[in-house]
Amino acid sequence: MPATDTHAEDLALMLGAADKAADIAMSFFRNDPDVWYKNEGRSPVSEADVAIDDMLQRLLLDARPDYGWLSEEVEDNDRRLACRRVFVVDPIDGTRAYVGGRKDWCVSIGLVEDGLPVAGVLAAPARGEIWQARLGGGAFLNDVRLGAAPEDDSGTLKVVLPDVVADKMRPDILTRFDKVPGGPSLALRLAMVAKGDFDGVYIRPRSNEWDLAAADVMLRETGHKLVEQTGRLMRYNEPDPSRTLLVAASSTHVAELLVPLQPVLGH
Repeated sequence: MPATDTHAEDLALMLGAADKAADIAMSFFRNDPDVWYKNEGRSPVSEADVAIDDMLQRLLLDARPDYGWLSEEVEDNDRRLACRRVFVVDPIDGTRAYVGGRKDWCVSIGLVEDGLPVAGVLAAPARGEIWQARLGGGAFLNDVRLGAAPEDDSGTLKVVLPDVVADKMRPDILTRFDKVPGGPSLALRLAMVAKGDFDGVYIRPRSNEWDLAAADVMLRETGHKLVEQTGRLMRYNEPDPSRTLLVAASSTHVAELLVPLQPVLGH
């Protein structure tokens, strides 16, 4: 899919919206926001999540009324499936960290077109970071362009590997991996792969499109891939937004990171 002026205009709109979302987030941060739980008590939601989602939906869809909407904090419906372009949003990715007063959270705003990620913004104001990318336009952290993934495939790989995934792997095949902590925000973990801080990330099952879409643009613009166990690239705006186990790594390393998953293929 070629890059278009529309992608640049959409990214500018998303950056403006992310700036407003960051202001809302910081107004509640470390200020004892109301918190409740969903998914049988497993997932916290704060009043900041809801306030940001309401603002983003109003601002972005007023400007792009023909675009669809998929968000963690809004009940899903089939309308988005008929839209070529869809905003995919997590108002606060890393809510547990946010309500705990820790800095590793972000506002994630992605845009997908015909199932492919074309623009993304991650606003992490407590860390002083704005990540952005668009199709064909590169990926940036605070206006500094991220470099391409290295092609060298030698040496130990720094990999974020959840225990629930490692437990299903053959131990003998993991000797080249240096297991490192990834932090509470999945979107930021993926952005750090794009930046080169991590060589790869394994993503446990039941992540969702809103965790992934914005950062996926940054991965693709730096020579990385986000794939399923089969090696298929992620696609978006599918009827079920949840995903099975995924891997993010450079094009050079992604095949190697898929090898330890082979014993569990088909289970």
